[in-house]
Amino acid sequence: MGIKINDQAFEKNLEKNLNDDFMRAAMVKAQDLISKNRANVMSQLGDGNFAEWQKLSGEVRAHVLENLDFYLHQFSENVVKNGGNVFFAKDAKEASQYITNLAIERGVKKVVKAKSMVTEEIGLNHMMMDAGVDVKETDLAEYILQLDDWNPPSHMVVPSLHLNKTQIRDVFAKSGYSGEDVPEDLAAFARASLRNEYVTADMGIYGCNFAIAESGAISLISNEGNIDLCTAAPELQVAVMGMERICATYEDADICISLLARSAVGAKSTSYTTFVNGITDEGAADGAKEFHVVIVDNGRSKVLQSQFKEVLQCMRCAACLNACPVYRQVGGHSYNAIYSGPLGVVLTPLLAGYDDFKELPYMCSLCGECTEVCPSNIPLHSLIHEHKRVLAEEKKVSAFWGASMSGAGMVLSRPWMYKLGTSVAPYMTKPLMQDGKIKKGVSILKGWTDKRDLPALEKTRFRDWYESRSKGGNK
Repeated sequence: MGIKINDQAFEKNLEKNLNDDFMRAAMVKAQDLISKNRANVMSQLGDGNFAEWQKLSGEVRAHVLENLDFYLHQFSENVVKNGGNVFFAKDAKEASQYITNLAIERGVKKVVKAKSMVTEEIGLNHMMMDAGVDVKETDLAEYILQLDDWNPPSHMVVPSLHLNKTQIRDVFAKSGYSGEDVPEDLAAFARASLRNEYVTADMGIYGCNFAIAESGAISLISNEGNIDLCTAAPELQVAVMGMERICATYEDADICISLLARSAVGAKSTSYTTFVNGITDEGAADGAKEFHVVIVDNGRSKVLQSQFKEVLQCMRCAACLNACPVYRQVGGHSYNAIYSGPLGVVLTPLLAGYDDFKELPYMCSLCGECTEVCPSNIPLHSLIHEHKRVLAEEKKVSAFWGASMSGAGMVLSRPWMYKLGTSVAPYMTKPLMQDGKIKKGVSILKGWTDKRDLPALEKTRFRDWYESRSKGGNK
């Protein structure tokens, strides 16, 4: 699949999702529930303590990024000491090709795979399937999306959030399900369908929440238990990670993991936290007999050297999605990328370029809520604003838009021009009025009035009204 999920024009893609009433309702419900649960578990840290944890987590992640070459070397050396193999992939193609070639060389017919954003990013599934390897997603939501003709994920933690239970029932019907749209029955069907896949798979593939530099271990955090099964049955296993997903020590990882579950699903901890330490001892009943770690760059080195490097502190908890008012209205698919919400707005153009994603920085109200809830202390809204500055500086916005913003800046920075503009605006907008509201727009204003009406502008300026009240003794 890769980073971009379809070739539809941005405006058409956005319009389609704005008209999906169920999806929009699902986003609202999920945001409200997760945000409520998150607030409850964060309050258990004590008054003001989240800010302290947030700062500490950010320092842990920033320290690693400042010394990434050292910790990548330490981690890879320890993986090898533990009997594993390490491959550094410069881009998506190289990473996917390495894993696919490994599968072909080992005669792999079937792969069981746990949810991994970076494998979505590099398009691993489709390269392996094109090579004749049967890939089975085992995360429940990803399994649903696979059966639904590889429907792209709409949320980093809950990938199938945009589908309702009736739609999921119809998807499962393609695989023989004949029951009703009862969630428990649907989950039981998926569990029964997947159970045999683990024991017949030749390879297990999973991601990495945090790699531990001091030991060479991979931490895996989940609620369903499918990741543990991917690490248990197949003798050949591959962990895929972005090059930034490292903690120096177990102590540092504990800080990040403590915030991850709270931020992602509003729980003190997930059901399963597992550390994989390479190959198992000879004679062990389960675990890897051959273990590979693929460390993916795919543009991250460039990001690390830029003013956007703080985005690499992200732990993929999706707290920013759950807080974002724009994501709440448009859903994940409107971003047309694997990474959505505020994280996607910042990260996607850095990894995939502005040509296809120059609109993303404008899918933001700059309210700053994403920054407030980020457990890695990433100034997301500031980075989004920086994208806008870069777009303007590199003239990647239309000439008309640039001229309009320059004109607005000129007016807003000169009091006499601002006073003149606000005085004549009620009369200038009169031709656009209908039924007492501004219903027709021109130029930039048309983009707004095509969707909703604007209230009529008052003829009395606020400043004049305020001054008259002050002179009359009112405050």
